[in-house]
Parts: sequence; structure tokens; C-alpha cells
Amino acid sequence: MRLVLVALLASACAAPAGLQTAAEPSGPPNIVYILADDLGYGEVGAYGQDKIRTPHIDRLAAGGMRFTQHYSGAPVCAPSRCVLLTGRDLAHAEIRGNKEVQPEGQHPISAGLVTIPELLKTAGYHTAAMGKWGLGPVGSSGDPNAQGFDLFFGYNCQRQAHTYYPDHLWRNGVMVPLPNDDIPGHAKLAEAPAAEAYGAYYGDAYAPDLMMTECEAYLRSVAPGAKAGDQPFFLYLPFVEPHLAMQPPAELVATYPAEWDEAPYLGTRGYTPHPRPRAGYAAMITDLDQHVGDVVRLLEELGLAENTLVIFSSDNGPTHDVGGVDTTFFDSAGGLRGRKGSVYEGGLRVPMIASWPGRIEPGSTTDHVSAFQDVLPTLCEVASVTELPPTEGISYLPTLLQTGDQASHGYLAWEFFGYGGQKAVRMGDWKAVRRETRRDSPGAIELYDLGSDPAESLDVAADHPEVVAEAERLFREARLTNPTFPQPLYDV
Repeated sequence: MRLVLVALLASACAAPAGLQTAAEPSGPPNIVYILADDLGYGEVGAYGQDKIRTPHIDRLAAGGMRFTQHYSGAPVCAPSRCVLLTGRDLAHAEIRGNKEVQPEGQHPISAGLVTIPELLKTAGYHTAAMGKWGLGPVGSSGDPNAQGFDLFFGYNCQRQAHTYYPDHLWRNGVMVPLPNDDIPGHAKLAEAPAAEAYGAYYGDAYAPDLMMTECEAYLRSVAPGAKAGDQPFFLYLPFVEPHLAMQPPAELVATYPAEWDEAPYLGTRGYTPHPRPRAGYAAMITDLDQHVGDVVRLLEELGLAENTLVIFSSDNGPTHDVGGVDTTFFDSAGGLRGRKGSVYEGGLRVPMIASWPGRIEPGSTTDHVSAFQDVLPTLCEVASVTELPPTEGISYLPTLLQTGDQASHGYLAWEFFGYGGQKAVRMGDWKAVRRETRRDSPGAIELYDLGSDPAESLDVAADHPEVVAEAERLFREARLTNPTFPQPLYDV
């Protein structure tokens, strides 16, 4: 049975620190980081979406701060999560592309790499994660338990997460069998079947709800008065929605207009068929929104909200038009160029919302340029962890609290292994992109002025050779060679 949302996020929030006289909560703050999967910059109401309902995410933004220039670590899942958890940008990261290992998992991060949960544990935090991992198989150096998480529940492998009805999940290193009988994430039909035939793509155990059940049990275990209630916690929630396959709850699909869908999707562009693909995709995002609402409702119910920083973001831009998704219909990238897998803005710029009652000003917005590598130093500053590993990140806590001087990046760099090799660097409002890094046929360096052209529609490289030269210098120098994810044009 699906979880039922029983309450909405409170509509009123306290004023930020410095503007109120109420006593601050005692003890280090708890931290909840919610990561959506393939959610585009323009796919929630707080960022301009007008077709898909996201009331809980929108209310989170109304009660906190909305970032308008926040970037993911990479344009696809695994490397983005590596940047997020380690604080190394994509040009220095251990993982720079999706690389699967058999029988189940992705290329593992190394044992010596220091992650956010490992750092927070030095400050007394309990650490837990529920969702999709993607940074190393069970039992490897990249196992979530080997990388600082006291508790992990969910998908270890990204490929397994292509179905929302898997035959197993993992709790720490123990496989948890599920009563789903070979429910595929990929299928193809020759012609539209009877409506009941789509039931073949649904099972009995819906993974997102199972992960929310685990999340609820965990929050109850760390609430005031519980056995672990005197210990601050870091809860990482890398939810799987709205990554394909399209298998949302039928009751949510039915809430969207029937006239949206003139024809079913038959699986011709990957993943599972769906009778109402536009409504189905919207329902996936609304399902994600309800899970965000569940988390916030639990924090309030358990007396945790006042001393908890909640951050919501996405691991990369919206998916390509595959699996029945119509990103043009929904303006999924919010007018930005590119989609998942691209180092243009649409593949990298993501929604980011932070809420902390009494500390972050409700309804505030910032254009501070930030990225996933900044999360590690920010959360460490929140938790008073002072000894940091190497990082290209800069704490954005001064922006969140509107106190002190906020340092800014001289540049942001990305080096993506996929699609022929891609490089990008942002320097102020300048954004340089190179889409081919083969030695024999490198792509030209493109240059865009994001200040006047956020859609990257006009390449002005010919007019600014000095900026192009600086971008090429950073392409060569602001990186570490990584033999597992080569960039032939730049590797020495």
C-alpha cells in the first residue's frame, strides 16, 4: 500500500538568524540532503513549471532559499554523485562517467577517498542513506558502508534502478528479496495492447515507497527521546524519481489531463511502454514531490524540523526524449540548452532549495554561482568540521545565512567522459564548451555569455580569442589525469 501524505509543510517559517530573538536549538544541526534523479531545472513549480504539480517542493522553496545558478557535479548519475560526496569537481574526480561493473554495480570509488559522511562522523554524526547509490558494488571499496554510511537501504546499482519494481534491494550488505516477478525496466511492443496488458510493468513492491518506509523508521529512531535521539544525523536521500523507466502509481497518472496523450508509448525509444506517457512522466515527478512532503512532515511531527537543514537538488538535467518523455512539452530544462549527458546548461544547471527554520530567510532567492563540489565544505562548516580533504568546493553557508562574506569561484570546471569526451568551464558569465576531446578530431571551443545568453544560443568565440585562450588553459591545467576515464586531447 502506498504511503499517504497526512500533512503539508507548515506555511509560516521563522525569520533568519539575526532577525529573531527566539532561542536557537541546542546541539549540532541535523542535515537532510534530498537528491532527485534526472529532474530538470524547469520541472518544478518553484522554477517555472506550470503543468506538473510539485506543491511540497514549492512550499520548501517558499520557506527557504532558492538557488538560480546551482550546478550538478556532472551531466549523468555516477560522476555527479561522486562530485557531491567527495567535493572534487569533475576535472579532478575519481568517477567521470557511468562505468558499470558486473554482476551488479558501478566502478567503485577508492578506499582512500574521503566523503561527506566520513567527515561528519568525526563530529559525532550518525549517517544514513536511502535511495540509489551507483559508486561501487556491495563489498567493494565503494560500498556505501565502506564510505561512511552507518545505514544504507536501496539500489546499489544504477542499472537495477531502471525498474521501480526490482526483485531485490540492499540493506547494508544484505540482499533484501522483493515479491516482484521479473518486472522489466526495458521492453518494446509492436502495437498498442489492451489497457490491462500494461500491468506487466507493475509489481507488488514499489521501491520508492519501500525506501520511504525505511526513511520513516530511521527518522523515528533519531527523534528526540529515541535511543539515538541525542546524536545529530546526516540523512542522504538519493531518490530515484523521475529517472526512467516510467512506472508511476496509476492513481497519480489519473490526476493529469487525458487530452495530453493522443497515443501510447510502445517502448520504441527505450525503457518500458506506457499508455499515457506525458501524464505518466508528470506523475513520476508528483510522486517525488509527495515523498519530499513526507520527509518534511516527519521532521515536523518528530520535533526535528527546527534543528534540521534540508537541501533539495537533482543529480543532472532532464533526460533526453527517450522512454516516452517529452521534455519540449514540459519545457523541462527551463529554456536552457541541452539535456542529460550534455555539458551545456540544460545538462548541468539544476534546482537547489535549502530550508532551515529560523536560520534561512523564507522566500529568499540567490544568484550565487555554486556547484556540487561546494556541498562538502558547506556541510562541514555547518557541522563545525574544520579539517577538510582536498576540494575545489567553497562553502555557501554565508549565502544561506546571509552573514559574512561569501567567497566566489574563479571558475567551475567539468570534464565528462561520455559522448566523445566533453569539457566545459564557467568563468564569471563566460561559459566555454568543447564537445569532442579526441586527438585526431577535436571539437572547436565554443564560447557563450551567460549574462546575456543563458540559453547558449550564440557562440561568440570568434569575437573573444583571449577568453577562449584562457578557457583552453584551464581545460589543460585545471584537472588531474584519470586513466580510467581518458580525455586523449588533454592527457599527458
